[in-house]
Amino acid sequence: MSARDGYRHFLAIPTRWKDNDVYGHVNNVEYYSYFDTVINTWLIAEGGLDIHRGDAIGLCAESHCRFLGELAFPGSVDAGLRVEKLGNSSVRYGIGLFRAGEAGPAAEGWFVHVFVDRRSRRSTPIPDRIRAALQALVVEPPP
Repeated sequence: MSARDGYRHFLAIPTRWKDNDVYGHVNNVEYYSYFDTVINTWLIAEGGLDIHRGDAIGLCAESHCRFLGELAFPGSVDAGLRVEKLGNSSVRYGIGLFRAGEAGPAAEGWFVHVFVDRRSRRSTPIPDRIRAALQALVVEPPP
């Protein structure tokens, strides 16, 4: 389990009425939406990802989430982001979802993007500006 200081970037994401399920907490599928939101917000804002016309796009190849505590509406999620492995055409992110103001995560997981050419869907190197933005989030692997 990673504390807040294990992440390089945070995005506050408000929970929405629709996020809760009949049990009164955020449904598990919404956690993946939070993953997508923190990752793609970073890629667009810092890496210049053009989701509509860019030649390279990131496709999810693999993801995982471990649930450690409940999130609920109303509330806010602090989504922590780091890069655990940066390859030629792929990146593995680490994500921690924290209740606002709490030190330990309510969930943690990882997400792998493979960058591909928009038209051919063949693997392509990560564009330079996106690579620079991702490099800023790289953490050293634990010993």
